[in-house]
Amino acid sequence: MLCGWVGKRRDHGGLVFIDLRDRHGITQLVFDPSEVKAPELHEKAGRLRNEYVLWAKGKVRRRPGTMANSTMATGSIEVVASDLAILSEAKTPPFVIDDEAEVAETLRLKYRYLDLRRPSLQKNLLTRHRMLQIVRNHLDEHGFCEIETPILYKSTPEGARDFIVPSRLNPGTFYALPQSPQTLKQLLMVSGMDRYYQIARCFRDEDLRADRQPEFSQIDIETSFLDEEAFFPILEEMMKKLWKQILGQDLPTPFPRMSYKDAMSRFGSDKPDVRFGLELQDISKLFEKSGFQVFQNALKTNARGLTGSIRAIVVPGAAEKYSRKDLDDLQANAALFGAKGLLWIKVQAGGELQSPAAKFFSDSEKQGLVQQLGLKEKDLVLCVADPRNKVVCESLGALRLTVGAREGMIPKLGEGKPAFLWVMNFPLLEFDDRDGRYYACHHPFTSPRPQFFEDFVAGRNLDHIEASAYDMVLNGVEVGGGSLRIYRQEVQQAMFKLLGLTPEEARQKFGFFLEGLQYGTPPHGGIAFGVDRLAALLCGVGPIRDVMAFPKTQRGTCLMSESPSEVSPEQLAELGVSITAKRD
Repeated sequence: MLCGWVGKRRDHGGLVFIDLRDRHGITQLVFDPSEVKAPELHEKAGRLRNEYVLWAKGKVRRRPGTMANSTMATGSIEVVASDLAILSEAKTPPFVIDDEAEVAETLRLKYRYLDLRRPSLQKNLLTRHRMLQIVRNHLDEHGFCEIETPILYKSTPEGARDFIVPSRLNPGTFYALPQSPQTLKQLLMVSGMDRYYQIARCFRDEDLRADRQPEFSQIDIETSFLDEEAFFPILEEMMKKLWKQILGQDLPTPFPRMSYKDAMSRFGSDKPDVRFGLELQDISKLFEKSGFQVFQNALKTNARGLTGSIRAIVVPGAAEKYSRKDLDDLQANAALFGAKGLLWIKVQAGGELQSPAAKFFSDSEKQGLVQQLGLKEKDLVLCVADPRNKVVCESLGALRLTVGAREGMIPKLGEGKPAFLWVMNFPLLEFDDRDGRYYACHHPFTSPRPQFFEDFVAGRNLDHIEASAYDMVLNGVEVGGGSLRIYRQEVQQAMFKLLGLTPEEARQKFGFFLEGLQYGTPPHGGIAFGVDRLAALLCGVGPIRDVMAFPKTQRGTCLMSESPSEVSPEQLAELGVSITAKRD
């Protein structure tokens, strides 16, 4: 017996074939007059149309050798129907439900329930389900307890805008939808639940990008009494199981580790894709006495004792591939990350360097450049110089990815070996020149590394203090991020002071949390993995909406339900809310 939807119907002169589709795949159903001489059965079969829902009963038989379909999992058999019921008729759908059909995304999202009938999307959702089952079983084996935390909660600053919800029972007050369960999972550590996890829903009211959703899920994990050396193997084993059980791939463990400084200086990114070269090279020392004004300005020491840098990437044999327009486009790309310019150098025949800045280079500088970068004829050099070292690294890191994709160096989705690594020891603080103050690079509960406690509490050498923070990176994508948390009162107070929070402001924003930390707080830390991103990587798809059942558009709207939508004046009055202006 089979139940499902009519994918295709073919009538071969009384012999009717139906491709019956359900979430397990497609099975060919045959109405054969020579097998079942029942006129009413073939009359019903004649009425079937695409997307009708039916029930059928029949006998399984092997297809003739020439009729077998090797592209289908069930291609060697068919079911000869002996009974049939049409359970539901269907209108002609607005698009063909097929993976190969070209359909506008807005139409797919408007009729998402039809789009989800496509085999590829169903496979993605089933893979996501299987992934979460493996995660749950693994964490359970290691003593982690699944605990739910509230969705209606207090607004706490965590880096993005909160979605707020007015309270009818307490007029003039608001809940916030959690950006993450950060304070709650730490309080669970205070409570003695030393190993917690949750498949947590998170909400952030921020400007959306192509691969960002206002609501998403994360595998949220927190544990007490474990440092990185004890915690990381548990997480690596979890990834090892996922890749083995879903993709059949063996992951080598332990994963390599790389400091934030190395990641930025070598790859220009805190989530480096290490599957290809084009590494950044620091050529600052070579031009310490340069007469080129751009280089001079980049290497000046600023008021905080920091200097910029001059860095380059070498694209082998690419000098003739890149026109002036191509180079202008790369310069525009670098400008998005703050670079004021992009210097290019092409190695001509005989080793001569062609560049708009070549006339400013001395012979020794040219020779040093060729030697340090190992330049050969037809090589292309892309160079950025800036007083802000982060701008240099990030702009060249972006160019590295752009050029790597253009040169075919980056494996396509689902191809090549997965390259996992840990990026560690991030900066704890970041100075904002416009505001003239420090901000936490992560959230304000991230702990400095122990060797920096003394300087941190004293407020010394703040630009050089490293955090006990870590990210798990795969193929240039951050799949998880976490840290060890502050659990000592004097360190937490120092953090709030550095962030410009008065004791009164800290109590107002985090009073309940700070009070909880006074009742015996164990050393603890955790990590959160993006469910949607992880599922997309396992499914070999790009956008995370392809692994979400009901995603929203880049404007945060649901085309299917036409939300967000207006509510009645009566509902607003109950909440004590009035609307003063509407956005066009």
